[in-house]
Amino acid sequence: MYDYVIVGAGSAGCVLAARLSEDPSVSVCLVEAGPADKSPNIQVPAAFGKLLRTNLDWDYSTHEEPQLNRRRIYLPRGRVLGGTSSINTMIYVRGNPQDFDGWGQPGWSYADLLPYFIKSEDNERGASAHHGVGGPLAVSDNRARNAMSTAFIDAAVEAGHPANDDFNGDSQDGFGYFQLTQRDGSRASTATAYLHPALSRPNLTVETNLHVHRVLVENGRATGVVGERLDEQVTIRAEREVILSGGAYNSPQLLMLSGIGPAPLLSALGVPVVVDSPQVGQNLQDHALIPLIYAHEHPISMLAAATPENFELYANERTGPLTSNGPEAGGFVRTRADLAAPDVEFLCAPVMFADSGLGTPTHHALSYGPSMLSPISRGSVSLASDAPTAKPKIVHNYFAEEPDLDNAVAALRIALDIARQDALAPYTATPFLVPDSDSDADLRDFARLYTHSIFHPSSTCAMGEVVDAELRVMGVDGLRVVDASVMPKVVRGNPNAAVIAVAEKAADLIADALPQRVETAA
Repeated sequence: MYDYVIVGAGSAGCVLAARLSEDPSVSVCLVEAGPADKSPNIQVPAAFGKLLRTNLDWDYSTHEEPQLNRRRIYLPRGRVLGGTSSINTMIYVRGNPQDFDGWGQPGWSYADLLPYFIKSEDNERGASAHHGVGGPLAVSDNRARNAMSTAFIDAAVEAGHPANDDFNGDSQDGFGYFQLTQRDGSRASTATAYLHPALSRPNLTVETNLHVHRVLVENGRATGVVGERLDEQVTIRAEREVILSGGAYNSPQLLMLSGIGPAPLLSALGVPVVVDSPQVGQNLQDHALIPLIYAHEHPISMLAAATPENFELYANERTGPLTSNGPEAGGFVRTRADLAAPDVEFLCAPVMFADSGLGTPTHHALSYGPSMLSPISRGSVSLASDAPTAKPKIVHNYFAEEPDLDNAVAALRIALDIARQDALAPYTATPFLVPDSDSDADLRDFARLYTHSIFHPSSTCAMGEVVDAELRVMGVDGLRVVDASVMPKVVRGNPNAAVIAVAEKAADLIADALPQRVETAA
């Protein structure tokens, strides 16, 4: 029996476990389906690609995407302490202030969340109106700075875009290097930043390799979870609250397995309906990336990073190519002048980033492309089976709405314009994966053929639809969701930073609620 049971030790769950266990009078149990974050490939930034499709990855895919020539799109998710913050590319971009204001939820404006961004942060540049120091999460400048990344920034400026050295500052528009969740050249996941320093607390228990199958709901209240470890059923009771932090795919799946979701679907699968909540798993949003790849003969890409000299440089000084996060540089642009905020994020990596990162680089190459930040199209997460270990059915419906494809065409034109600039000429002489021309037809075909996820799912348990403004699941007492799924709309940026801020605020909401202890069934 614990006061709080948190399901999912990812970007939100580690924050919640650390913050809630600061109160020695409460007991907290954090449950993770995967193992501890002991793999050395987690800590070495450039090795993140070696984590994909391993035991540390849920290794999801969409079902056939109707507008992407019925391709199935790879969707990695961290299955390890730290969750996806242990396998991502470490980019620290919070989103645009208009994102949070646009949620329209009381207490969730940008002004409400900025103190939590600052509270979480330990930025090596120091404190300012936008940044904090002394928080758990290390935020650092990029130490790798490949010559191709610099050339990409220079080319974007040549093309008429502004330079920007802080995408979390006064303006998001422009191009520059990303700040990263790293400390001294190593990954700073929420496990290393929040959870590890709290592990010695006697009121915090961490259960790894335990896959939760459902939430126990008794008399309208969540009273614990049931899961499995090595074929053994495990029940963990919660006296105050169960908190789901499984992410935009796993949290709605777990709600549905627990009988909370669209009644017709649950009934058809033989899942007893506890609460008919039609929007569970709906409203799925993601950022679609359309990659361009240019090969060249300059031996400076990440293909040349794994040398004894670079390993020694990393081991002794925590510098060099092995500190690269992959997409080192990028920028934010608007496809139309009348937009109130950027709708495209460019990501540039000094490597051949093929097949959603699953392909083996064969040439020195530069990869970059637009990530579409403000999709109109909506997808869904649903149950494919009542079996708890069956993967959910995920359909993102990329480009289902015609304006999304029109915006992708405009973004590709901006990408091709950057490629024509003098600064990139040494690296763009040999097109490897680019559109046949800049005609509408060729750009649309290219987008349908090569678009993939950049791994930013959100909004499947949205505030105002599935949870209230305090993240409580509507229709069930003692149950909350705290992760990217509660965002009504995906942020214009890399969601990890926003998820951490959401969890920081949620920890305060939970602590301030001070619920009375309740008697649960034996």
